[in-house]
Amino acid sequence: MEIFCKKNHINNDSLIKESKGLELLEEILLSSNSSIKIPRVYSVDRKELKIEKIDSKISTSQHMKRLGIELAKLHKIEFPDFGLSYDNYIGLNLQKNILTDNWGEFFFTYRLDFQVQMIKNKNIKDEFEIILKKYKKRLIDFFNDTTKHASLVHGDLWSGNVLFDQDSIYLIDPAVYYGDREVDIAMTHMFGGFSNDFYENYNLNYPLSYEYETKEILYNLYHYLNHYNLFGNSYLSSCIRGFEFINKI
Repeated sequence: MEIFCKKNHINNDSLIKESKGLELLEEILLSSNSSIKIPRVYSVDRKELKIEKIDSKISTSQHMKRLGIELAKLHKIEFPDFGLSYDNYIGLNLQKNILTDNWGEFFFTYRLDFQVQMIKNKNIKDEFEIILKKYKKRLIDFFNDTTKHASLVHGDLWSGNVLFDQDSIYLIDPAVYYGDREVDIAMTHMFGGFSNDFYENYNLNYPLSYEYETKEILYNLYHYLNHYNLFGNSYLSSCIRGFEFINKI
């Protein structure tokens, strides 16, 4: 078995938290008899994570159909609380967590507002803060009213974090927590999206909410803010569009 070694050049525990996320995903996937797999973790410390190397191939129609079906199965599993009992990471940024029964408050405070507080440009930070403060109650109520239960979400589910070999589907690089399952579907639409086979089969097995299109914009605002804080101005326009959308709801 070949080994892939992921290095960490920053003195933090992000690789350890990534390993914990892989372990949690694997536990729940196995308990639901899912065919989605997690690469085997061989060792981890603050400097490196050694995992099973996947001989990744281009996905087929059957791969994407099965991914949609199996992700819906994962998302149907209900958990008592939203959030997570420990902090982890989204990319190289800290992802703050608590456990709570209030999804709207959690996403507003620990996802949107937390990222806004990280913004270094005072003018932009102040502008976004004003909008969040103005619409705080409306956003929290909207998230709570349109979310049925907490699901285990991958948390960073873009196409680069799903691998396919000849027969299997693997999830990698999670930023797990318990949240509205539609945060995962929203992120699949970033950076090119998944195929129609995926969305059709997911929706057949667990139909998206009536409000999903609105939620997609709001949930992906978190990721655009994170990318802006990590990579700079190329993501600012996407953040601005997200806050302009908040101003209209």
